[in-house]
Amino acid sequence: MKILVVVDMQNDFIDGSLGTAEAQAIVDNVVEKVKNFEGQVVFTQDTHADDYLQTQEGRRLPVKHCIEGTPGWEICDKLRPYVQFSWKKYGFGSAELAGMLGNFGPIESIELVGLCTDICVVSNALILKAFYREVPMIVDSSCCAGVTPEKHEAALEVMRSCQIEVV
Repeated sequence: MKILVVVDMQNDFIDGSLGTAEAQAIVDNVVEKVKNFEGQVVFTQDTHADDYLQTQEGRRLPVKHCIEGTPGWEICDKLRPYVQFSWKKYGFGSAELAGMLGNFGPIESIELVGLCTDICVVSNALILKAFYREVPMIVDSSCCAGVTPEKHEAALEVMRSCQIEVV
């Protein structure tokens, strides 16, 4: 089975507290990718609680975002109709997600898209690569955006170095 992991296409990362023009620019690309994907689509949701600013991440990135149950935590409106399976993740990457993907049966390939290339996309891509060493891993760069364009490109280069195909 082919799997598409749509990483954190949430309002706060698109046009909310951590939104960027680059993130807004990829939404339609991601919608087209999801609509035309032949396989299992899994959405992740960055998930924090009200005490976010007291966490290690919150102390290093003191911008409240993706607080569970808020509008910023929700998957963006254009993608919401396509959400059949979503996975809450409580940090940048999710080893639990990697384990759960095996429940879909033999995996033919894993493709990742979403936000932010240099934080959550790269973290999950590397975790998945560790779990599924022989499964082709792909990242569609036209469906990803980083915190900055430079960090986006740097993360893509790291993934190429780790034998993840970047298209």
